[in-house]
Formats: sequence, structure tokens, C-alpha cells
Amino acid sequence: YFDAAYDGNCLVNAMAIGLMREEQLTRAIGSGPGNLVVLLGSTTGRDGIGGASVLASQGFTEAAETKRPAVQVGDPCMEKLLIEACLELLDRGLLVALSDLGAAGLTCAASEMASRGGVGIDIDVAKVPRREAEMMPYEVMVAESQERMLAVVRPEDWLAVADVAGHWEVPASVIGTITDTGRFVVRDSEVTSGSVAGGVKTALDQEYLGDPVGLIVADIPAEMLADAAPLYNPLALRPAYLDEVSLFDMSTIKHPDSPATVTQVFMDLLASPNIASRAWIYRQFDHQVMNNTVVLPGADAAVIRIGDTGRGLTNRRGIAATTDCNGRYCYLDPYRGAQIAVAEAARNLACVGAEPAAITDCLNFGNPQNPEVYYAFTAAIDGLSDACRAFGIPVVSGNVSFYNESFGNAIYPTPAIGMVGIVEDISQVCTTGFQTEGDVIVLIGETADELGGSEYLSAIHGLIAGIVPELDLELETDVQQAICMAIRKGLVQSAHDLSEGGLAIALAESCIAGNLGASITLDDDLPAVACLFSETQSRILVSVAEIDMPDFIKHLLEWQVPYSVLGEVNGFELVVNYSDEAFLSLPLSEIKALYENALQDKLES
Repeated sequence: YFDAAYDGNCLVNAMAIGLMREEQLTRAIGSGPGNLVVLLGSTTGRDGIGGASVLASQGFTEAAETKRPAVQVGDPCMEKLLIEACLELLDRGLLVALSDLGAAGLTCAASEMASRGGVGIDIDVAKVPRREAEMMPYEVMVAESQERMLAVVRPEDWLAVADVAGHWEVPASVIGTITDTGRFVVRDSEVTSGSVAGGVKTALDQEYLGDPVGLIVADIPAEMLADAAPLYNPLALRPAYLDEVSLFDMSTIKHPDSPATVTQVFMDLLASPNIASRAWIYRQFDHQVMNNTVVLPGADAAVIRIGDTGRGLTNRRGIAATTDCNGRYCYLDPYRGAQIAVAEAARNLACVGAEPAAITDCLNFGNPQNPEVYYAFTAAIDGLSDACRAFGIPVVSGNVSFYNESFGNAIYPTPAIGMVGIVEDISQVCTTGFQTEGDVIVLIGETADELGGSEYLSAIHGLIAGIVPELDLELETDVQQAICMAIRKGLVQSAHDLSEGGLAIALAESCIAGNLGASITLDDDLPAVACLFSETQSRILVSVAEIDMPDFIKHLLEWQVPYSVLGEVNGFELVVNYSDEAFLSLPLSEIKALYENALQDKLES
């Protein structure tokens, strides 16, 4: 998404998906007093020191620029070796527990591991391999150096662990032990023994067979670090601007009302950065690794083949994945905007024939000490929670990113949603593009005059105002399930959800994706602008083979979802008739060229 609200504080949220066997689930829970604490992977440097505390507790200002911590330095080659070493160690049953090192480095990983298991942990910073000289214990413990994992190992398994790590050329060091004290203890044996910090361990350090030695530099209950108190409940005040934007008089806007002006608005929207093709971005990366991609980027959701189960069974299942969040909606109505983020993500999955399975989120907000920001934060969480309960989708992971501000201006409330779903049979997946001339185009759902917060209002009139589209969660659920089931029955040729830009943009995208034109007729009582560009929720554009229409209509009636037959797939033009007049009539080649090149042209200009 592009908006001036993010100019000084760009957001980058990434979602990673992995596959595993349920019976091989490994937890980051410390256990077994006397077991060894082993650090695997890269050496520790000063990169990332303060990443979780400095940038997470202040916005971007001129003063903050000089306080930024060193950025973490990534090493993809070591990361791959570390992953393979950990997988082999887990497969051989050599690890009691395993945790990654992220925010606050060793401090966070070690304290959480101990707290979860109700045990203590004793770490000697002198045993942590370093790549920089004269690092203080504090720096070692909070550095966020990448490509590191923390493991708990039984003493009798240490040599085998070291052998596996050595095979993969991954440094492995015993840096401490699990205790029964419930305390997080950090000591520095270099102070008393004069030992040299660093170096890859190839055998169990005899020091850990007796009492730990060294100056204690930290001693605190592990639970206090992992489940920090006090808990704050800041003041939440409804922002005053919400009344102003919601009461905006839409009748003051001069809307296009002729074929020529509507066509120009359509073309301007198609070239908008929030609508134009993202191919210029994703084609720079390999999205066919191991050739398991079933639905390529550009569709409502990606679909990935699960592939061989390793048990000699034929597996036709797949995973669908999508991300979503319209920050403009959340700015105008944080509660409903968050609900729409969940609803649209689930709708994207339904359009490829997937059943939503789980959500991860990244809650991006400004300074929570600002009562208006905290209000938006709590309202968005309420919206997410209510939507997830309505859909029956668990939130399995996520994080919060506060203080996203630059020079006193906060970003839009942006609760980004990542959602995965299950495709039972990858041979039945549906895509966005129209497939065959003569197919019937059907709109599932009903269109209302809802231009508040729309891309039309923003891109054409420069306005961020109005009432965000209504969301009926019961209707949304029925529409999604009806389409998902129809896809699985083989009744749907293509499916595409309606979001930014409304029906006109969805039609164009389906034409472009299928390289086929369409001719439709709009005969409702709404103004042309509302018919074409309203962003009413719970709508999906589908194409259906004419022979399947009776069964498809019967299916929709059984689900009791509204629908309207718009026209058919044909030729190489997009023609939209309204009030007995062709309000849009453009060759597909012109539409496609504009849509595919607009973003690249803007970014390179």
C-alpha cells in the first residue's frame, strides 16, 4: 500500500510459512536441571544492540537518527546451514528444546525458555563466541546478531550434537546450564579464570561438570523477565478527527457522470499505485523454488503444493496464503477496518478454493502513550478478535510494533493480517482470470453506495474521509463458504474478490489475468460511480460455464446469498453498459499496458 502516512516510517511486514509433522513438534521450553544450554550458529557481535529497546520505544526524529543501533547483518548461507543442522539434531532426538534468537538476543530467548519450563538458567557470557573485541556482558546478552539458535541438550548427547554441528560447519558452544532455581543468572568467568571468550567448542567444557564460576553480572527471576510487570493500561481517548471524517458530506463531491469522465476516472484508478500490478516487484524474486507453486503471484492468494508427505502417500493438498490490511479504513474506523482486513484475507482464500486455517498478525501503530493512538490500538484488537471468532479462525502468532512515527506524525493504524488456508485438492484451485469466451459473469453479493475511505475518493479527489463500508460478518461467512464449495464442486471457472477500486477494477483485473474481454450491463438504481467504484464488502466476481449455470444458481439459492448476472466473457474489450449507454469501452491491450506498467513507471520516474 502507498500513502503519505507512511512516507517517514515505511512498514515492512514479512510472513514465513513452514511445514512439519505434528508429532515432531519441538518447543522452546527449558527442562532438566543439569542439562546444557548450547548456542548454535554465528558468532555474536554488536549488530542490533538495542534494536528491541531503542527503535521500539521512540519515533523517528532528527535526534533519534543519531541513536539508531547497528543494523543486524544477515548471512543467508549460514542461515541455511543452521536450519539443516537443527533439523538433523531434532530428527535424531538430540535436543530437549530449541529457540530462535530474535529481539533482545540471548536475554529474551534464555529467560523465556526458562520461564516456560519453570526452571532457572545459568549463562556464562565468556563462553559466547564473539566477532568483536572487548564486548561487555550487557552487549553480549542483548545483541541481535542473526543466524543463532539456543538449544537445551542432555550432557550425554553433547558430543553427538557437536558432531552434527561440525558436519554442517555450524559453530556450537556450551554457554550454560539449566538449574532448578527459577532464576536467570548471567556470569562472566573471564573475570576470575582469565579464559579467552569465544571459540567453537568441540567437547563438553569441564567447567560445567562442577560449580559454575565467574563474577555474577545479573541475577533475576526468569519469570520476571519473560512475563514482565507492571502491566500498563494507558488512557484511551477516541480521536476527535473521527467525528469530522465520518460526517463528511459526500454530496459536495462532483462525480463523473458521462462516459468520457467515467472512463478517465477508471484509467486513473487502474494506474493508482494501490491498484496497479505489483509484478515489477515480485518478478525480481524466485517464486518457483522447488516448483511447488500452484498459483503464481498476482492472484487473490498464492497456492503452494504440500508435495510428498514422506510416507509414500499421494498428497493433493495445498496451502493458500495471503496478506491484507487497508490502513486507510483503519484510520477512519479502527474497529471495522481491522474486521475488514480479516474478512478480505479470508475472502481471498475462498476465491482460490481454500478454507481459512490460521492467522498471524503484525499490529503496527504509533506511540501508545498518545491516548488517541492507544484507542485505535484497542479498537483494532477488538475488531480482529470479533472477526476471528465469527470466522472461527485462530490467531496463532503475531507481534506488535509501536512508535511508528516520524516527527510527531503517526502512521495509520495498520493491523496487518497474514492468513493461511487449506486446499483439499490442488487440481480444483480457482484463479482470477476469465477462462473461456461465452462464460457467464456473475456478481455474488450486493453493491451499495459506499465510497467512504475508497481508493476512488483518495486517488481521484484527494480525500481520506467518509464512512467505511459496512461489514455483515454472517453474510460474509456465507458468501465465502458458498464460493469455496462451488469451486470444489467444479462450478466456477474464475473468482476474484472486490476490494480497492470496486467492480470496475475487479472486472479489469479478471480480463487482464485471463487475456479475455468482457461485456456487462449494470441495471440497478445506483449512480454510475457507485456501481463501478464502490467498495462494498462481501462481494466476489465469478465466471461460470453456461452449461453449469443452473447448478450454480441452485447452489447459491441453497446458501441464500444474493447474486446478479452481469454479462459474459467475450472478445478483447471491456465494455460496461449503464443506463443503455456504454460508459466504459476500452481495448484489453490498452487496459493491460496501463495496469502492468503504471507502478514501474512511477517508481522509476
